[in-house]
Amino acid sequence: MKAQEIILEPILTEKSYAGIPNKVYTFKVANSANKVEIKKAVEELFEVEVASVNTINCKGKTRTRQTRNGRVTGRTSDYKKAVVTLKPNSKAIAFFESLN
Repeated sequence: MKAQEIILEPILTEKSYAGIPNKVYTFKVANSANKVEIKKAVEELFEVEVASVNTINCKGKTRTRQTRNGRVTGRTSDYKKAVVTLKPNSKAIAFFESLN
């Protein structure tokens, strides 16, 4: 897989913002990607040194809405989240630094 296919998008929440000063970043990644692939992809895309990668499989939420024909229930997609910690001597990722 290419690095662009592994790292799908950044996850920007209050908790992820709190990790930015400590060089801890959160990304939505491909479901089939493992920690080694994620580490290589981040190092290639952002030209940084990765210390560790933690992954979480997040289940989609159930959504219910009312229509003229009755109640409709569905689910959002499942996804995988990666929390990437950079080495202390590594440069920060410029995209996240511009958010502070």
